[in-house]
Amino acid sequence: MKLFDTKYFLETTKAAPLAAFRIFFGIMMFLSIVRFWSYGWIEKLYLQPKFFFSYYGFEFVKPLGPYTYLLFLVCALSALAVALGYKYRLAIVIFFLSFTYIELMDKTTYLNHYYFISLLSFLMIFLPANAYFSFDAKKSPALASEYVPRWSIDSIKLLLAIVYIYAGLAKLNSDWLVEAMPLKIWLPSKYDLPLLGDLLQETWVIYLFSWSGAIYDLSIPFLLLYKRTRVIAFLLVIVFHVLTRVLFPIGMFPYIMIVSATIFFDAKLHDRILAWIGKVFRVNKAYFDNDNIWKLTSTGHPWRVSVLLLFFAVQLIFPFRYLAYPGEVFWTEQGYRFSWRVMLMEKAGYANFRIQDSETDEQFYVDNTDFLTAFQEKQMSTQPDFILQYAHFLKDHFDSQGHQNIEIYVESYVALNGRRSQPYIDPKTNLVAERESFRHKHWILPFKDEIKGL
Repeated sequence: MKLFDTKYFLETTKAAPLAAFRIFFGIMMFLSIVRFWSYGWIEKLYLQPKFFFSYYGFEFVKPLGPYTYLLFLVCALSALAVALGYKYRLAIVIFFLSFTYIELMDKTTYLNHYYFISLLSFLMIFLPANAYFSFDAKKSPALASEYVPRWSIDSIKLLLAIVYIYAGLAKLNSDWLVEAMPLKIWLPSKYDLPLLGDLLQETWVIYLFSWSGAIYDLSIPFLLLYKRTRVIAFLLVIVFHVLTRVLFPIGMFPYIMIVSATIFFDAKLHDRILAWIGKVFRVNKAYFDNDNIWKLTSTGHPWRVSVLLLFFAVQLIFPFRYLAYPGEVFWTEQGYRFSWRVMLMEKAGYANFRIQDSETDEQFYVDNTDFLTAFQEKQMSTQPDFILQYAHFLKDHFDSQGHQNIEIYVESYVALNGRRSQPYIDPKTNLVAERESFRHKHWILPFKDEIKGL
């Protein structure tokens, strides 16, 4: 992909892969929202909790009470409109905004693949994904185009490549490769799986999973790009993500990645897929085969390219922000999120909060279950920004109860990837006096070990 060759931005290709990807993406997102709703997770995660952990700078994003259901409905319907290519530009913007709002409502539910969906939907705002085999193209002959800019398809490939390669780079550390952690903790617990259960007790199998996972992530984008290895690579994608789905409860993500990988195939395959869809739903695909080229000379073209170049520059640099902080990123988690560090650590811990009157020295301890769900408490106990935000919530709560001169301290211990528990937060730090920011959290105690690698 010659991203910085100006001639490259004038190259065109058949629109079928982009149209097929739009359909797959919209359907998968619709099913994901329906699945989330049907499992009762809207109620459990966004209505029942008394307190929500917000992202720094997005404290205003909160669940909407009963209207949270309406938010999910809007997200689901916009995903369906994206699949159909119906008022696509409006639909993909609404999907991006609603899905990202859902993602930002509570930091407790953070997952890498939610972040991936937000990025991908933002990217798709700038792509002419409705130019072919869509309701929009059917209604507007001026829009209908059999050919689109090559960059519009390559940009999706590039985003997928970044996700895989950065996930692979993150695995190049001593815990993952030398200690086979945290797989050495997780895989033996799957003893009840048919066929695999007994194998997962073997050390060599755990190391095989560990090393093959790193090799897979680092190589799969290149194997998919190369025509001679593409079919084998796609089979590897299926095997890898099906295994991931069997071993770990990560929802629809494996299927999303399998479907997304089809973008690497030539337009001939996507033409056949669209022809089959057209046959099933009685849509005349031949109507869209008009030899038209999407308007490359329109005034919107240069700024689209500029936005995408900036977007990818951020994606390439942002995951390395952890280098700006001292200490082990697995321990401090400063710069850990949004960097494609996928399932690399197992943390367990507890945080015991002490409320103290600075004048009388009277003190008492907090029962976290009075304010947090079990899931929230588990997440809070091992992540410094959660601990700080919760401490400030407690300050506001007890202020409202009439307590004065409040100071809050925490006794915190954390175990990382099978190590013994270590003190985590400086117990002498009054968290009320600390403020969230992008600066290093000096009150995180040092990690008494070393993890070598990226």
